[in-house]
Amino acid sequence: MTNRKRVFWATTALFSGLLVAGAASAQSSGTVATEGATELDTVVVTGSRSPAITGIIAQTVPKTRSSIGQEFISTQTSGQTILQSLNLVPGLNFVNSDPYGNSGGNIRLRGFDGNRVSLTFDGMPLNDTGNYAVFTNQQLDAELIQRASVNQGTTDVDSPTASATGGTISFLSARPLEEAGVQVNSSIGENNYGRVFLRADTGAFGPWGTTAFVAASYTNYDKFRGPGELEKTQFNGKVYQDLGGDGNFASLAGHYNRNRNAAFFNNYTLANFASGVEPLENDITCFRPLGANGTVQDENTQSSRILSDGSTIAGNCTSAIANRINPSDTGNIRGQFSYALTDNLRFTFDPSYQYVLATGGTTTSLLNERDDRLDQNRLNNNSTTGLNLLTGTTGVGALTPIQQCALPLFNTTGRDLNGDGDTCDNVHVYAPSVTNTNRYGINSSLIWDLNDSNRIRAAYSLDYGRHRQTGEGSFMSRNADPVDPFSTFNAPDSAVTGRDGSTYRFRDRFSIAELQQFAVEYIGDFFNDSLTVNVGVRAPRFTRDLNQYCFSQNGTSTVRCTTETPASTLASGNVTFASTGTTQFIPPYQAQLKFDDILPNVGAVYRFGEGHSVYASYAEGLSVPRTDNLYQPVRNVTDNSIDFSTVQPESTKAYDLGYRFRDSRLIVQAAVWYIEFENRIVSSRDGAQFLDDGVTPNPTFDLIIDRNVGSVKQQGFDGQVGYIFSDSFALNLSASYNESELQENLFLGNFSCTNLTQVALSTPACPTSPAAPLLIPTFLSTKGKTLVETPDWTFSARGDWDVTEDLSVGLQAKYVGERFATDVNDEVSDSYVVADLDVRYDLTDRFGIRGAYVQVNINNLFDEEYLGNISTGNNGLASSISPDARVPLRGGAARTYSIGSPRTAQITLGMKF
Repeated sequence: MTNRKRVFWATTALFSGLLVAGAASAQSSGTVATEGATELDTVVVTGSRSPAITGIIAQTVPKTRSSIGQEFISTQTSGQTILQSLNLVPGLNFVNSDPYGNSGGNIRLRGFDGNRVSLTFDGMPLNDTGNYAVFTNQQLDAELIQRASVNQGTTDVDSPTASATGGTISFLSARPLEEAGVQVNSSIGENNYGRVFLRADTGAFGPWGTTAFVAASYTNYDKFRGPGELEKTQFNGKVYQDLGGDGNFASLAGHYNRNRNAAFFNNYTLANFASGVEPLENDITCFRPLGANGTVQDENTQSSRILSDGSTIAGNCTSAIANRINPSDTGNIRGQFSYALTDNLRFTFDPSYQYVLATGGTTTSLLNERDDRLDQNRLNNNSTTGLNLLTGTTGVGALTPIQQCALPLFNTTGRDLNGDGDTCDNVHVYAPSVTNTNRYGINSSLIWDLNDSNRIRAAYSLDYGRHRQTGEGSFMSRNADPVDPFSTFNAPDSAVTGRDGSTYRFRDRFSIAELQQFAVEYIGDFFNDSLTVNVGVRAPRFTRDLNQYCFSQNGTSTVRCTTETPASTLASGNVTFASTGTTQFIPPYQAQLKFDDILPNVGAVYRFGEGHSVYASYAEGLSVPRTDNLYQPVRNVTDNSIDFSTVQPESTKAYDLGYRFRDSRLIVQAAVWYIEFENRIVSSRDGAQFLDDGVTPNPTFDLIIDRNVGSVKQQGFDGQVGYIFSDSFALNLSASYNESELQENLFLGNFSCTNLTQVALSTPACPTSPAAPLLIPTFLSTKGKTLVETPDWTFSARGDWDVTEDLSVGLQAKYVGERFATDVNDEVSDSYVVADLDVRYDLTDRFGIRGAYVQVNINNLFDEEYLGNISTGNNGLASSISPDARVPLRGGAARTYSIGSPRTAQITLGMKF
């Protein structure tokens, strides 16, 4: 009998509830110690390939939580992100951007996007300090994850987060093994997929029985659509020291991840998808025109593009795969310490440091060599305020660009970017949005056992991030290859500079995000331990320091980064530039914004009968405005101060009521929930679409700003069932229902109606008096609509079958219901079902190698064609925004969608020595 079978029989005997201290996938070692030792977290313990495991193991905490363990994770595709492995969990919908996970993906948890869900790694927060984004392709290698869990809709009382209003996702790294050994996994698959994973454990060594491991992996494969490849390198290590039993330990771990990804795919519209017409992907390559002195090179129209279908056309290099990349270097150091100071007092301390260097997607920027940002003292021959070099007078020059370029005097201004000796050209430069973060964190707890039935915990968390965001231009090769993927960050000599030595840039700011949080929690057992009550409160205090080094267009996120001298300074303090006309800009500024709240987190679980329990919880959540939301200052016309209050913090109140049952063969969890969401933030266009004549486009209409759209109410159901039919077969099912409703219409701004007659429209004219403009409020009809990208129903199922002692088969499938793509629900994507197959054959007995196996994984087994991630928006069709007939319809834009990856096969060979 194999070890797998022996473990399975042991598992079955313990299935009804074996307490394992620390088995909870909690936020910190403090929560692990609190929940584990109080039997709040009785878990199912299963073997390495037991059919009892399917990744949907419920825990008896007083809130809705679902977990998976390494035994299930190991059945999934090698190298896959942990978020995809969690996709069978009820309430969670994850859409992968490629079959292997290195292109990232999109999270929806009870209707909340990934920016509103807290992701933690050994208790350390991973959401970006600026915009709270979750980067699913940068997570820990799956072989090293001991357990992962999802809190649907709620946080733990010590969750160190200023963003989580929709729940938490957390995972714990594995401990080093007591026995020395080496683990090797090697995988190959379609799309030229190749991956190697190595782990070496020291076993217990030294006078104190210290254990440690080091691990490394390398992955490389082609995109499943279009040119380009994805490459990932990861290193991990951990040292663990037992400090004398009773849960006392100290550990130190390190993680480094390097991604070099051509990660961008061109998206489909619904019309593309319905017709079967595939859009072209990124260009295979692109050649910029050679410079020639005295002539005009316009790289926007004269570059030679090699399209993804092999054809050649003239155009620009913005779609060249060489610069359509998304590189990242991330790393962290994590410490964990838990020690019993006395028999009833325990102290935990988890420090961490994180480093991030990443781009938010790269592209090129077309720059005219006579741009004022390159020469602040340039005499602009094309400016109505500049000097005409031919006549010596001000005004627009009458000569063509080629005639202008032939003048020697003309080329004494501007900056020669392509080295041809003139300044007549439009030149592409590499211009990525680069973010560099240094982040320091502390999670600590003091846990006091008053007696066997009552416990109090006090917790303190610090999350301090220094967030540098730049958008500096650098030179590229003739075929659009950047000198360095992070532009000037690692290659300052590649910078595009002006005549005064300043670097051309389109973004330049520095922020500090500091969260300090205190939490107190009481846990009590009553009625012979049949009732457990948890009462907690956390008090986050969040500070954002803003440092804007560019000029900000009033009320928008548009900036002008320049060393130009303003043409004028207004009484309000705003400035204008000769090259931008009357547009007003707020000069560079500093500001500090503070947010705080008191957030209760309470719950109770009542156990009765043999394996039955019911639970209820209530938790409040807070998400303070993201950095991008705050860098949109408005000049206050009353006192000329700078106002940052247009966007307020989001908040939630979440209620859960659930039932659980478990015995030696059956696990059941069912929950109904209700969430009130206040001050939801959305992005929308600013102002009316047309000027007063109803025909002329409003030049400010395409400016994107963020607004609070008010409240959203959500309610739903999450359920899951796991049943062992026999010693060789088990089935797990889950279902989720989500009903959401926006409570208010989205305010767009005021339509300005002056005394100009709308001759192009058969509508009443604007009034001739008074002379002052009449402002008509405009709204988008979002009241009563459903949240975007949130399916109403999701179903998942997984069956595990041990065909023989050595052969096991797993089949899983997920149904995702229709999802709206717009806030007004005028565009919707179809439902779909994706099934995956895994087959493993144990080679231990056949070859005598410990832990040897071969595994085949097939993703999207039935080759389902479906739409994945959605580029959501306000409205897809033209929409009425006012009952006043003088206000024209608001133009819509068809939304775009990623295409789901086709059937993809992979084979993995693993062994241990």
